[in-house]
Amino acid sequence: MVKAIDIVCNPFTAQEVAKQQTGFDENFMEQVRMPEDMRGGVAMERYADIMDEAGVDHSLLIAVRAGDRRMKGSIAIPYQQVAAYCAAMPGRFSGLAGVDPFMGMEQLRDLEYAVRELGFVGAHSYPHWFRLPPDAAQWYPIYAKCCELDIPIMMQVGQNLIYQKDVRLPSVARPILLDQIAIDFPELTLIGIHIGVPWTDEMIAMAWKHENVFIGIDAYAPKHLPKTLVHYMNSYGSHKVLFGTDWPVIDPRRGVREVQGHALRPEAYERVMRINALAVFPALADRLGT
Repeated sequence: MVKAIDIVCNPFTAQEVAKQQTGFDENFMEQVRMPEDMRGGVAMERYADIMDEAGVDHSLLIAVRAGDRRMKGSIAIPYQQVAAYCAAMPGRFSGLAGVDPFMGMEQLRDLEYAVRELGFVGAHSYPHWFRLPPDAAQWYPIYAKCCELDIPIMMQVGQNLIYQKDVRLPSVARPILLDQIAIDFPELTLIGIHIGVPWTDEMIAMAWKHENVFIGIDAYAPKHLPKTLVHYMNSYGSHKVLFGTDWPVIDPRRGVREVQGHALRPEAYERVMRINALAVFPALADRLGT
């Protein structure tokens, strides 16, 4: 049995719920049909049990930075909060550093601290929360720092939903915008997460064109993945697609089961579920081995 790696996981304990660090409200929980009994949060120990039930060996936890701190609805999970979860169960979790393009040099110092001192294995960005497309100049120093630190950066591409009823955010990150970034930073590993809906074919095109661009299949139930994406990850793109859930949006038990339902070739399934993550995240490979 393949020991899966989930590359997109949000801390969702009672602590994040109480501190309003989830970024979504009751309306969103209804929209994604979140079970009533988990809406108050799920303890990390219980989540590790769920991972075991799903066959997920390791998950990457996001220390989210979502939105200009001066604007209503913005949230942030401190790096140290995620680092504490990772330290408590180092074999199960590694950290991803959320980035804020409006923090200037402070963000660059924070990112270096997260990687060199806290052991985080990558960076994460939400362009729509900042109303700033991913090819905007404000992001470029962060990309350069990721190259310097030899870490990948993942970002939500495609549309975004209404996560809070009174906070409406524009969809600023069509996958095609990764084109210029990949050209400008050939050493930077870029992961477009949330599959790029409704422009998934654009996301496939970017991954096919650029050696350094990858696709994360999180946030959407795998049974509903577009046929073109299923074909891509089962054939010529099997080395470019990585499994994720965006927990608590998708339960990993459902995610793994529904990927299995596509009956991928064994070698493609192993790549998507584990091998590609180890290739894309060098620090994770050092930590977990193959």
